[in-house]
Amino acid sequence: MSQATAAVQTDTHAEHHEELSFLYKYILPVDHKIIGMQYIFTGMIMAIIGGYFAYAFRMQLAFPGELVPLYGLVGPGEYNMLVTNHGTIMIFWVAMPVLIAGFGNFLIPLMIGCDDMVFPRLNRLSYQIFLVSTLVLITSFFVAGGGFGGAWTSYPPLSSVAEYSRTDWGASLWILAVALEFVSFLLGGINFITTTMNARAPGMKWMDIPIAVWFIVVAVILFMASVGPLVAGAVMLFMDQRLGTTFFLPSGGGDPLLWQHLFWFFGHPEVYVVLLPTMGIVADIISVFSRKKLFGYRTILYTAFATGGLSFIVWAHHQFIAGIDPRVANVFVVTTVLISIPLAEMMFSYIATLYGGSIEFKTPMLWALSFLASFLIGGVTGIYLGASALDIYFHDSYFVLAHFHYTFFPITIIGMFAALTYWFPKMFGRMMNETLGKIHFWGTFVPFNCIFLPLFLLGLAGQNRRVYNFQNYPDLAKQELQDIRIFATVSLIVLLLFQFVFIYNFFVSMFKGEKAPNNPWNANTLEWSTSSPPPHGNFKILPTVYRSAYEYSVPGREKDYWPQNEPPE
Repeated sequence: MSQATAAVQTDTHAEHHEELSFLYKYILPVDHKIIGMQYIFTGMIMAIIGGYFAYAFRMQLAFPGELVPLYGLVGPGEYNMLVTNHGTIMIFWVAMPVLIAGFGNFLIPLMIGCDDMVFPRLNRLSYQIFLVSTLVLITSFFVAGGGFGGAWTSYPPLSSVAEYSRTDWGASLWILAVALEFVSFLLGGINFITTTMNARAPGMKWMDIPIAVWFIVVAVILFMASVGPLVAGAVMLFMDQRLGTTFFLPSGGGDPLLWQHLFWFFGHPEVYVVLLPTMGIVADIISVFSRKKLFGYRTILYTAFATGGLSFIVWAHHQFIAGIDPRVANVFVVTTVLISIPLAEMMFSYIATLYGGSIEFKTPMLWALSFLASFLIGGVTGIYLGASALDIYFHDSYFVLAHFHYTFFPITIIGMFAALTYWFPKMFGRMMNETLGKIHFWGTFVPFNCIFLPLFLLGLAGQNRRVYNFQNYPDLAKQELQDIRIFATVSLIVLLLFQFVFIYNFFVSMFKGEKAPNNPWNANTLEWSTSSPPPHGNFKILPTVYRSAYEYSVPGREKDYWPQNEPPE
């Protein structure tokens, strides 16, 4: 395991942290923990909105033309808006704020042994800009005609010609919200990288940094390196919408494919931007609950670097049917297969960590193991889509949709629940109810598979995406296919209902749960060496790292190598 252990210093915390007023503690905070929780709670609220949108359009697919309870009638325009903003919200307003900004903010200073981010006010500004982006996105739903419905990839000309959009301002507010969110994460990324480089506890070397911190930092670097072209594209798209330019319109000399290149040059690294934090979270959890050090810490780290590098040269596998030269397509087929190798190596390392371990099936461990199982299905089906010949048939079908959700649902939802259940005692100083946690786990994991496994069959049958009523297509209106759509929709409703178990468990445990000890999981990263919840400033005595737990194989035996009163000689 890469985590570092700390000896207790004899000197006091160099910086005195006074108790803050309610305004500066919760409304205008500079404490990284509160800012992290602001991101997490905002992301959870947006997840409710995104889940509600999924419920509405899936009801339309299962029972076309009928009134949807709690929504109303879903026509073609409403359907496109719901699908577009469901994808947008779950990727940009749930996965990124919760996994990267939320847990990155909360964990990085605690896990590397410092008192806060190096730029606390910049950190606060980052969340404030993110909150503005959230409000702009929600506002876009209520402008005349409704929200943007041109798909979350925002391909021109649907997104760039005003009369093709459902509203004059829906698309523009959508673009503005995404741009503001990117600005927020660029500011936050500066903090994450600088803090990890310069504020580590004395004695913590690069190879002592917990893998979760490493993966968050690598994800931030990928985001900062890839988002530039898309920001430029967003500016050009906004100008096409509002100023009449034709960057992406052939009628004025532009090219719609230019947007596809700009979008997917960012879009594929974005997969790993949200994947790597979850991979780091899962690594920490399985090592703790299998009572073994992480197998191949250095190898996993190096393969993360390789994955990040390769992610920049695979983007055109999203454009195999867009007129790409077949000789160039072959290059991207090879790079797509190559990028699966380091990810497979990580998965095998995690399985090797489990092998021979004394495994405890606590709720966080169940989420971690379910991530390995479900993400493996997403990865394997991605190999099919990475072959240009097969992609000609599968492209824009429900096979792609099922594959996509078998990657992003484990990354976003399962990863979020794994992190929340694992670090909940540290965040709030109380334990979640274990029985309710396991009920919620099984009530989420089983329906998830019941939703998306059948969609592979619909894709093989030729069902296309972005069609709101398949009764208009005789080949797809067969009763056996409609039965699959109904089964998937009912499974989604079951999944959403079980989320109320989590909400109840989360908020009741926050105030009335069993008091949590400082280290309830017997883990050995630095955040567990301070009180639960940590005070302002994190540590009453800042830690100093004298030895690395990487050298040892049995977590929980800190007394063997964690000096209690004085540094080792």
